[in-house]
Amino acid sequence: MRRCVRLVIAYDGTAYRGWQRQRNVPTIQATLETALCRICGHDLILHGAGRTDAGVHAQGMVAHFHTRVRHPLSAFVHGVNSLVPEDIRILVANEAAKNFHSRFDALAKTYRYDLSTAPIQQPTNRLYEAHFPGPLDIQAIQDCLTTIVGTHDFSSFEAVGSRDPRQEGRGPVRTMLAARIRQEGATRYSLFFTGDGFLRHMVRNLVGTLIQTGQGRITPQHFAQILASRNRCQAGPTAPARGLFLETIYYDQKSLSFTLKDQ
Repeated sequence: MRRCVRLVIAYDGTAYRGWQRQRNVPTIQATLETALCRICGHDLILHGAGRTDAGVHAQGMVAHFHTRVRHPLSAFVHGVNSLVPEDIRILVANEAAKNFHSRFDALAKTYRYDLSTAPIQQPTNRLYEAHFPGPLDIQAIQDCLTTIVGTHDFSSFEAVGSRDPRQEGRGPVRTMLAARIRQEGATRYSLFFTGDGFLRHMVRNLVGTLIQTGQGRITPQHFAQILASRNRCQAGPTAPARGLFLETIYYDQKSLSFTLKDQ
């Protein structure tokens, strides 16, 4: 009988060229597929809920694959973890409905972006947070985050040329369900974005522009104009990948509602 196995995966993306399999470069998908093929004894495709970029981390990536082998679910946790580098770990393996799809069944995702404003960055944090030294106007950033909540055309924050404009679908329109900033200590901050989908580099481009607002280089009113312009050239730079974490993917309305209430 054909099974659909759902995995929850965490990884440090520093050494990888992103999630998606590519020729002659290390990726998360290819590394996991190699291990799973060894365990299952047949070729398979691991379908991820999204495609994180090179250097981006994940604490709750969800993926699925199909197999006919009757191995216990523990084989897809401990077995895979014994075959892959220590910067990738399967956290959970579950039986899923045969028609489950990690990408198309997802209701929303939460990304977190970590950064430091200290004059000198702690070297042990350099791979897991971006460094923007100097004071930040947190209220100005929160005003901008309030602006992006709702359904918008996020063309201003989409990587240029990343999507064929002739493709059908919702194009650059996405719904941001929640967005907030949290301070942790004197110089560390985390930005949280929960949405029904994200364009390529969207979070990193938002962060790069939000930092400019926090540094007083643009106003929240100007930020709103950038969003409305639908012009990537108007927005700020792309923030470094190392500060970005795919935190959670939601598949049921109850857990999503709880998260939104908390934010």
